[in-house]
This record gives sequence, structure tokens and C-alpha cells, in this order.
Amino acid sequence: MDISYDLLIQGGTVMDGSGAAAFVADVALRQGKVVEISRAPLPTERAARVLPAQGLWVTPGFIDIHTHYDAEVLMAPGLPESVRHGVTTAFIGSCSISMIYTAAEDASDIFTRVESIPREYVLPTLQKDKTWTDAAGYIAKLESLPLGPNICSYMGHSDLRTAVMGLGRAVDPKARPSEAEMQAMERHLDEGISQGLLGMSGMTNPWDKVDGERYRSSALPSVYARWSEYRRLHKLLRRRGAILQSAPNLNNPVNAVFYLFSSASLGLRKTLKTTLITLMDVKAKPGLDRLVALGTNFFNRRLGANFRWQALPQPFQVYADGIDFIIFEEFPAGEAALHLKHDFDRNKLFADPAYRSQFKAEYRRKWGGKVWHRDFSDAHVIACPEPGLVGKSVQQIAAERGQHEVDTFLDLIIDHGRALRWSTVIANHRPERMASNLREPCSLVGFSDAGAHLRNMAFYNFGLAMLQQSLLPRPTLSPEKAVWRLSGEIADWYEIDAGRLRVGAQADLVVLDPEALRRAKLDAYAEASFEVMGGMQRMVNRNDGIIKVTVINGHIAFEDDKPHPELGRAPGFGRFLRRKPGLGTASALA
Repeated sequence: MDISYDLLIQGGTVMDGSGAAAFVADVALRQGKVVEISRAPLPTERAARVLPAQGLWVTPGFIDIHTHYDAEVLMAPGLPESVRHGVTTAFIGSCSISMIYTAAEDASDIFTRVESIPREYVLPTLQKDKTWTDAAGYIAKLESLPLGPNICSYMGHSDLRTAVMGLGRAVDPKARPSEAEMQAMERHLDEGISQGLLGMSGMTNPWDKVDGERYRSSALPSVYARWSEYRRLHKLLRRRGAILQSAPNLNNPVNAVFYLFSSASLGLRKTLKTTLITLMDVKAKPGLDRLVALGTNFFNRRLGANFRWQALPQPFQVYADGIDFIIFEEFPAGEAALHLKHDFDRNKLFADPAYRSQFKAEYRRKWGGKVWHRDFSDAHVIACPEPGLVGKSVQQIAAERGQHEVDTFLDLIIDHGRALRWSTVIANHRPERMASNLREPCSLVGFSDAGAHLRNMAFYNFGLAMLQQSLLPRPTLSPEKAVWRLSGEIADWYEIDAGRLRVGAQADLVVLDPEALRRAKLDAYAEASFEVMGGMQRMVNRNDGIIKVTVINGHIAFEDDKPHPELGRAPGFGRFLRRKPGLGTASALA
């Protein structure tokens, strides 16, 4: 008999991404497509390869809606750390930062500091490879790469502003785009949407800073836009049915209300699909997530909004080497330290009594914008040249030394610099609150930030964390609905051709062991060498034995905890996915 299937997945428990009840079936793939899903056994002799899946789950590949892979996809397009954990589609261009229109140095400077990625690797890559100057050219570049997962992209507002106004004027608080410049931004955005981009990403939080020497420590260009500028771009997005992604101003979170009103139709206009970061139970602001969810659900149900907060299905644990982390951009003393590039200058600042007094005052401040709880009793040393300090909190060390905890923290940095590695949990520390947010109809599961903050956090395995929630003694969601939240729900909302396991669909799927997942410790610490960035050690996740295979475009991209030798080296795996308005379908579970 002629070979009819490239791969036959035999006897797995299929969850198709719709939220419908699971069923046992054979799944057959050919030429990158799902060609049969049969509850009756399919003939194994027709398959080039048979993969037994009895007792395993077969699901659509996971969709990661929030990454900053913009640089990494150019340097190592296989993106194996996400593929390893079942991600088959990833979104880039988030938070106003895309690499479409701006010149190489500008693109690097609005990207590297805020995303904590070494400029010394990103800038040369862009200087060497960036030949495109518009959305069509950028997409052509992505399509020429040997992608691992599928890629979708936003157009970044900071990218648009910088390309049209120049970076200097784009970060000048007094500068405003001329009418001709506004029209140019609108034209570029409109062209990008026509090319298949998801829409536009913005940023209003002033903590995110520009890198480089020319405009160092300015906020991202999108932050300097007035609401009149946003309104014009939002109007275009609304007219085109495209999506807005952004972040509220955390110094003044009330501006999230303006986003809610922008999304709402109010019975007078088209709804603007809007998604913001992020719905989490933040230690610094207990109860805010409940208020946010209640308000958002009201706007969605009563005022014609279509608004989703991105939610992370695991504790938001972060790590820092000394003071190198974005949370210190929240207050002026931290900003002053991160503005300085050299340890000598930083240490001189840290030793200054006036600076220490300022740091203490801002550390004690209870009100105002903040994400870090600023509690050194909840900041534990995990690595240090003084072994006796490992495992202790900064506050505990301060008590032993008879010091204020800020003095102890700054002394430790003077003594050890980046060799002082410490950790804290900023949000999602209460399982019941996290579970509630994951059930919210106004949330979308994602916000991994993959490809960014390489030394600070790792949530590549967010999909496994979500599915593990369905296996708890008191599950957050059923397995079928958890799969839907990771795949079909997202694909429908964004209107992309992904997220479903059905005949005729591109064969992007995952086979995983639910019993191994049930037992797994998903927050275990791990690092790996990142060769394309000089062998630096970046944080990763290692949950071997759970994912049996990740299949992208019908090709096994990951198997037995190893990437395929051709992943990121040869075409045939991922592709650029264009948004197709009207493609999404309403789910019975929505």
C-alpha cells in the first residue's frame, strides 16, 4: 500500500482547541496538514512513521501572545526554548518596540535596555542584517528565515514615531508631530495592517528607557505622545478592525480607563480590540486585579468594549544581578543608578550618603506607581562570593550587621557587583487569586516575555503551567478549557490561522504526558548558554519528559527533549502568519 501519512499519532487523547470534550483518536498528518482525525484506528502500514500516544494528550500548539523575540529571531530563528515547551506560534513587536521602520541604531536603542538584552550583540546584528525599511520588507525578511515557530507581529508606535520624527524629537517632551508626520505614521500603520500585521503596539509607562549614548534614559518614544496622537492612530485601527496592544502608565494607572473607553463602541462607533499587560495579583497593590477585572468586564458587557488583559499562569518570580533589573526604573534613585554604565561610577553613587537617604525615602514610600513591593525581607540571595549569605534575605543580613536594609543592599553591590544574585516574587503569589484571574473572561493567557530579560526571568513553559492548573485536586479549569485558552481562544480573538486541531489545518500540535506534568516542578531554576550572545548564561526552563513531540507545519521540531537538528537552520517549520479579519469564530466557551 502506498504511504499516505507522513506521521500517524496513534491513540492519543485529543483536545482540539475548541473547548469541546476530549476524545481518543488517531491523528494523521501529510504535507504539513492534518488529513485525518479518526476515533477508529487508522492503518499503520500507510504511515511513514507511527507515534504511539496512548495515555498522552494531543493538543494544538500553544500560542505565545507576548514575546520580545524581535532580535533573537534574526540571530537564532529556531527559538528552541519556546518550541521545547510546546509553543508553535509567537507574537513579536510588543510594547511599542518593533524593528520595521527605524534605522539599525535607533531600533537597537529603543529595544535593548528596556528588554535587558545586551546591546553589543543586537546592534551589530541589525547593522549587518537590516536591509528593510517598511512592513513588506520586514515580512519578506521573516519569511526568508528558517523559523522555528510561526511568527505574528505588531507594528510598534515607538518604531513609527522614531522613523517619522527622528529619535531625538520622538523623545523630546516638547516636540509634537506635524500634520505631515502624523499622516506618515497613519500611512505606515495602514500599510502594515494591509500586509497582515496584527495592529499596533504602544507604551505609556515611563519606566521603560532608551539605551545607547545619544538619548540614554529617555522614556520610549511612545510615552511622549499626547492622547490626541493616540486617538488618531486608534481611529485607524478601529476602522481597519486591527488590534491595539499596550501598557498603562503605572505611575498613574487611571490612564487604563482611557484605554477602556477607547476600546468601547459606546453605541456610536466600531469597537477597538485592545489588550494590555497585565492581569496579575501584585504584592505591591493587593486587590487591584479584582478591581481591574470588574471594571473591564463591565465595559465589555455594557459599553461595547472588546478588551483583554494578558495574564501569566504562574508566580511572577524574578532574579537580578546586583541592581541590573527594570524594577529599579520605577523610582528616581534606581533610575540614577541604571543610567550609569560603569561599575566605578555606580559604586561612587552608592557610597554617597545623600544618595542613600534618597533611596531610603523612595524605598519606604507606600503610595504611587510601583510593581516591586520594595521589601528586602522578601529578597533572598541565591548566589554570592560570600557563601554564608546564600539563602538569607537582605533584611536578615542587615539585622545581623545592625544596618538599614538599603545600606546593606548597596554595600553588597559595592562589594560584589553583578556577582550578587538575588530573587523575589513580585506577583501571583496567592494561588487562589491567580486561579481566579485565569478564569476571567477579560483575560488572555500569555505574557511570557520570552526573548527578553534573559538574566531576570523565564516563563517559556507558561503553557505547561496553565495545563498543570487543570490537574490540581481543585482544578482552575478543565483540561479542555485550559487547552482552549492557550490555543483556539487566542487564534479566534486575533483572527489568525492557528490554534485548532482539525482536518485541513496546518499541523501545529503538541503531544504531552499529563502524568509527568502533574508531578513536575515547573518553577525549578535553570540556566543555559546562549551561544549567539557570546555564551552568556540565560535563564530557561527545563521540564524534561513532559513534551513528547512538538510538531510545526507537520515537521517534528522537538522530540525527546531535543530540538530537531534542522530547527532554525532549514526552512519547513514555522511561517509568518498574517492576520485575516473574519477568520476568528465564536467559541461556545467564550
